[in-house]
Amino acid sequence: MMKSKFLILILALSSTIMIAQEKLADKFFSNFGYVKATELYEEVLKKGDTSLHVLTRLGDCYYNNSKSDKAAFWYKKALEKYGQDDMNPEYIYKHIQSLRSLGQYEDAESWMKKFMEIQNNDTRIKGYNPENIAKYDELASSEKNSIVKLQNLPFNSKYSDFGSYIHDGQLYFASARNTDEKKRYSWNEEPFLDIYQVNVEKKEDTVTYGAPGFISAEKINTDFHEASVAITTDGNTMYFTRDNVGKSTKKVKYDEKGTTHLKLYKATLVGEQWDNILELPFNDEVFSTGHPALSADNKQLYFVSDREGGIGHTDIYVVDINGENDYSEPRNLGEKVNTEGREMFPFIAKDSTFYFSSDGHLNLGFLDIFKSNILKDETSEPENLGAPYNSGYDDFAYFKNTAKAENEHTGYFSSNRPDGQGSDDIYSFDASICIQTIKGITRDKNTNEILAGVTVKLINDVGKVIVEVETGADGSYLFTADCKNNYTVIGNKEDYKDDQKQVVTDSEHEKVTEADLYLESLINDNQIVINPIFFDFDKSNIRTDAQYELENIVDVMRAHPTMVIKIESHTDSRGRDKYNEKLSDRRAKSTMEYIISRGIARERIESAIGFGEYQLLNKCSNGVKCTPKEHQLNRRSYFYILKE
Repeated sequence: MMKSKFLILILALSSTIMIAQEKLADKFFSNFGYVKATELYEEVLKKGDTSLHVLTRLGDCYYNNSKSDKAAFWYKKALEKYGQDDMNPEYIYKHIQSLRSLGQYEDAESWMKKFMEIQNNDTRIKGYNPENIAKYDELASSEKNSIVKLQNLPFNSKYSDFGSYIHDGQLYFASARNTDEKKRYSWNEEPFLDIYQVNVEKKEDTVTYGAPGFISAEKINTDFHEASVAITTDGNTMYFTRDNVGKSTKKVKYDEKGTTHLKLYKATLVGEQWDNILELPFNDEVFSTGHPALSADNKQLYFVSDREGGIGHTDIYVVDINGENDYSEPRNLGEKVNTEGREMFPFIAKDSTFYFSSDGHLNLGFLDIFKSNILKDETSEPENLGAPYNSGYDDFAYFKNTAKAENEHTGYFSSNRPDGQGSDDIYSFDASICIQTIKGITRDKNTNEILAGVTVKLINDVGKVIVEVETGADGSYLFTADCKNNYTVIGNKEDYKDDQKQVVTDSEHEKVTEADLYLESLINDNQIVINPIFFDFDKSNIRTDAQYELENIVDVMRAHPTMVIKIESHTDSRGRDKYNEKLSDRRAKSTMEYIISRGIARERIESAIGFGEYQLLNKCSNGVKCTPKEHQLNRRSYFYILKE
């Protein structure tokens, strides 16, 4: 019976130690101490704790330090033991990412299929295709465009809104929001498209939009479709798309198969109204021509057409603007742009970069936005912009701000991706390149001398180690960081206490933030010096916060394998003298036992003695009234180095 009770007691004590060690590991983890946390979690694991928490935390420790092989190993262990149903899907995705990092694409694909079943609404699986694992994953990831900010514009309706074009503070777009129009477009049972405009104002970093209204022209919008605007730099000429409407009847015209086609028109600004509407001469009754875009110098007009002799369903063409309503013959842009699919919505930036949408080039699904240097290099291949511009849905009508006063890294595109307000929505994007520098010097806290050989890490707001460097003889470090983020800079060196600084980057491009680190030596003459170790009142057990400090002692003794120390513990004068002596002695020995439990040989701690209140550092003896702070000065532990 006694033997059973003894075994129960041993198991209970073992469980208590295991729980305490796990809490300590958690504390290091929360303070970005992943190496120490790894060590502690693995010790907990050796003692029999194979909980989901421990296994996934081990995975996270390695994952946050970009150690893909070990991260994959521990995530796999967790999945094998607990199964995907009990796992947070985020760990499954981290496992997939780790496998991809290792080039294990087949295993990653297998888990990706399972992930897709669990997280069928996750944006990371949009447009995923197992036949193009690596490329699709690259395109679907927004990591390379991590600084791009998207906004679904507030004036979008529940109908189709698309095709932004900004000129002189006005944003022009197409919308089917005119519910007063009784006619419905049979394709989607929405009202026919009209051209609208909305006032855009920018103050500092804030953009505001007015209430949208019909374009300032009574003759532009009809009972049928009008859309897709392009305006010359001087603001005097506008090109737009319209259904094939008869000049006199104002009724839509059909070809012999009963199909109505799109045509391009030109309008001239007269006063504040668009007037003098002319049909462009290269339209036809038997094919469509639309989606106009002007070259940067306004000397060429690009458009989309399904005319005879094209490469695919719709191709992009160009004509030279020779004079007033005088244009060259249309030229197909060729197979570097056009495919057997659909190429649509061209746009030319002021640096002559060519943007368009296509479902024929490698894409995430349906129309994707591409860019090309075809206007500067005829051999140039198009590049998929990837997420977040593209999704598994139609992404089109890209527009980049071109006015000198505007930020050229901002603009708009349209998409019918889920969670929008209507069947097509306009999104703004801000891809402003904003980079800042975080730099500093590592120094000894006590002497202010420069410290070389300090490992400095830059950690983001989710605990991921972004980069780490080791300081040289000048003690300097330098990191490049994104704007508008929270970072932790942490420095560590053998025989020193870690130091860390919190750095918050703002929106100022190329700003430099200095964050010097001051590491305090753990060895001072013949002592290892750490922060005070606190005990609960009248207790001698080692709390988690005390364990955290004692790990500094463990680290120093591991770094110096022949070092021998002795431990002294002292109390303040409150309480009986003999009682305080016994209490301090219990605390000294508890401290020693903890250090031994962390793998330090017992013979390396010569003694652990409590001196009670017999060696006070100030006046606060029995009967003397002192403040809590003065009493605290006397509650201390010393770790004397007897042999190095």
